[in-house]
Amino acid sequence: MPTGNALTEERRHKREKWREGGDEPYPHGFPGRVSLASVRAEVAGREPGSELAGTLRRVAGRVLTIRQHGKTAFVPLRDQSGELQLFLRVDDLGEAGYQRTLDTLDPGDLVGAEGVPVVTRRGEPSLRACSVKLLAKALRPPPEKWHGLVDTEARLRQRYVDLLSSPEVLRSFEGRSALLAEMRRLLSAEGFLEVETPVLGRVASGGLAHPFVTHYRFLEEDFRLRVALELPLKRLLVGGFEKVFEIGKVFRNEDLDADHSPEFTMMELYWAYADYGDVRGLVERLTQALARAAAPYLPKEEAEQRVRDFTPPYATVDYVERLEKESGISGIVELPRERLLELARGVGAKVYASMSHGAALDKLFGHYVESRFERPTFVLDYPLETTPLAKRHRSKPGRVERFELFYRGIELGNAYTELNDPDDQEARFREQLPPPSGPGGADAQEETYAYDEDFVEALRYGMPPAGGLGMGVDRLVMAMLGLSSIKDAILFLPTRARPTGPSIEGPGRGDAGGAGP
Repeated sequence: MPTGNALTEERRHKREKWREGGDEPYPHGFPGRVSLASVRAEVAGREPGSELAGTLRRVAGRVLTIRQHGKTAFVPLRDQSGELQLFLRVDDLGEAGYQRTLDTLDPGDLVGAEGVPVVTRRGEPSLRACSVKLLAKALRPPPEKWHGLVDTEARLRQRYVDLLSSPEVLRSFEGRSALLAEMRRLLSAEGFLEVETPVLGRVASGGLAHPFVTHYRFLEEDFRLRVALELPLKRLLVGGFEKVFEIGKVFRNEDLDADHSPEFTMMELYWAYADYGDVRGLVERLTQALARAAAPYLPKEEAEQRVRDFTPPYATVDYVERLEKESGISGIVELPRERLLELARGVGAKVYASMSHGAALDKLFGHYVESRFERPTFVLDYPLETTPLAKRHRSKPGRVERFELFYRGIELGNAYTELNDPDDQEARFREQLPPPSGPGGADAQEETYAYDEDFVEALRYGMPPAGGLGMGVDRLVMAMLGLSSIKDAILFLPTRARPTGPSIEGPGRGDAGGAGP
């Protein structure tokens, strides 16, 4: 069988044969089509050999295989709704039309057909076609037997091939869309207004992360891609909005691994005159609704388990108590910063000389505690040093009113009673900045909450007491749909530079790239 360029040229030759017959292999549309699943449903349960006489349907889809048996042929198609077989006969298409169709079609081609819904003698729902039209000639073949791409790098780089050859991948992303729709529906029902805030700004703050930097030519200065949605949304509370949320992309210049991506989707909301206790209740309502919305996209037993898991109330644990219990270290929060850094290094965490006290605590918490939460669990009341944007706890000295939600070892959400004292906010921003380190200034390797002077100025106009929440949408999708990696929850991810040569050189061959990130 020809491979690589020879196979592409063979398909081009078949495309030209179609043109020679007076038909355009890339027409403008195919009006009047119905889904393949709807045709299957029309004949479901009918006797083998029966048909819907006098009923014509137009369908379109991608060719999976072509099986010829003399004067008949079977061509399974796939569209987003599912699969249906085209039943081709010389008697219906004519000798010339039948042969031309078989001579010019290949697996991967997009075709349209008109015909009568039937059930074959073997009981297979089909469309007995009276006409077949090429809608897009595929010059590249699909992966062998439509088993999909197996190389991780190829799957990420060529997600379109992954989707067209793996129905379960397509179904997962349909589930993602349903979850986002349910999130918007519930928040709207709760009285929240969806807004949009800038992606680019002079300061990227609101998260412990390195920003991406780009140059704004008109203003002739560097801007940063946002690392969180928080500070612009809280400015809206100052301006008079009381319940706002945003679902949008944020960017953190960090590694790509099983539960991190440099570009990811966040949902953040802010609720005036509420506190983190009110937000906890909202999180339970939201995640319970999302678990129910995920059910149609999961096997029955897994769907039932997910709904049980996310049935409130959720377990709660105290941050300090659980960290001391799991680490076996009493008084861990009071330890000097240098000792915490030593402990963090000892468990294999990546640390910097100027890393803050709070950041070191979080490294230890991540090592000792986070992976232990299998059921939805709220971790409450973080040490003050970990969180410069949260209000001090009203009854626990040295703590802030903050919770995070964990499920199956992954953090799904982070919430505060928001700090609205401008002087306290300014002081805490400054306290967590790393010290200067030579001519280059602050340690460029350190992750900090960047000091946003304009946000502090906004607070001076008065922000109402409020509760806030941030949830990683991609991680929520992972949790609700049972995905093992964030790579399976995001349609397009960054990959290494493409290797030279064609991406797919023949049936069954994937991208020639190296191992996945």
